[in-house]
Amino acid sequence: MAGGWSRDGAVQDQIDDTVSDAVSAARARMPRGESAEYCDECGEPIPQKRREAVPGVRTCVGCQSGRDSAVRHSAFNRRGSKDSQLR
Repeated sequence: MAGGWSRDGAVQDQIDDTVSDAVSAARARMPRGESAEYCDECGEPIPQKRREAVPGVRTCVGCQSGRDSAVRHSAFNRRGSKDSQLR
């Protein structure tokens, strides 16, 4: 049940779009190709188990943790209410 000017299912459509965008962004950040034996950033060896677990890996665990913490998620406001825009 939608309220106001929105149609039925509009909220679920917004949720679905947000999830779809997040999945697409995560897939775009995934490594591809052949794994490196040494980290591209620090030069330390990448363990064989990591290279098998994450095909296409180019960084060691420490450097990848730093990269992951630097990822910023979109703050795109899909809601039209004033409350959501004031946050």
